[in-house]
Amino acid sequence: MRIFRILYFKELKTYFLTPFGWLILSFAALMQGLILSTTLKGFSDEAQSESLVFLNFNSPLFWFYFLFLFPVLTMRLFSEENRSGTLEGLLTAPVRTWQVVLSKYFAAYTAFAFLWIPAFVHFELFTILTDVPAPFSNGELYGAIMAIMLMGALFTAFGCLASALTSSQIIAGVVCVAILFVHFLLGSVTTIFGSQIAAAPLFDFVSSQMHLRDFTRGLVDSRPIIYYLSTSAFVIFLTYHLLDYRRWKP
Repeated sequence: MRIFRILYFKELKTYFLTPFGWLILSFAALMQGLILSTTLKGFSDEAQSESLVFLNFNSPLFWFYFLFLFPVLTMRLFSEENRSGTLEGLLTAPVRTWQVVLSKYFAAYTAFAFLWIPAFVHFELFTILTDVPAPFSNGELYGAIMAIMLMGALFTAFGCLASALTSSQIIAGVVCVAILFVHFLLGSVTTIFGSQIAAAPLFDFVSSQMHLRDFTRGLVDSRPIIYYLSTSAFVIFLTYHLLDYRRWKP
């Protein structure tokens, strides 16, 4: 575990001790504030049937910047070291492949989790600074954060796999975007074609949009939790074997 901790904190420094990480955090905080302001304006204009949390995290603008975060956070993890030649040196060092993969993955995931501190603070400040009842419940807010963290675990794993496939950061980012787009599109099949198609239950099961809608209503289901955690582990498993093959191939 000592080697893992060293590698993990080394990767964290690239996010928190460089302008790169703080630019991402500033962008995320700006977008979160913009979406919340837009949602609140909608509340002031007319009565809404859904809560503030639901409307905030299910807007098209949210999905636009949410999916944009993962290529930016992960595209350099393996590709940059592969391009510069330091990955081969790292893999030939007395470290295990799983330590390299997990340290990079958890560093990227930790950086992703930090991006949502401003959003959580925004909603908490609403209840503290206003003297009106909050148009959301704690269950809806915590459900939304849980869904975001679960989706982040899987999407970060997708980004790690994409970065391990190539030595180009640009190509890694494009591959990650393509994977996320296909995943998002699969979740939209029943919305586009209706729930009468034969495979509708399968598409609903993998639909991040539907999971987020349910969780932001406070409806926490164990099936999406198992789905995201198991699929994340599988994608990380693929990344591990990809690097392990590169490590031992002649």
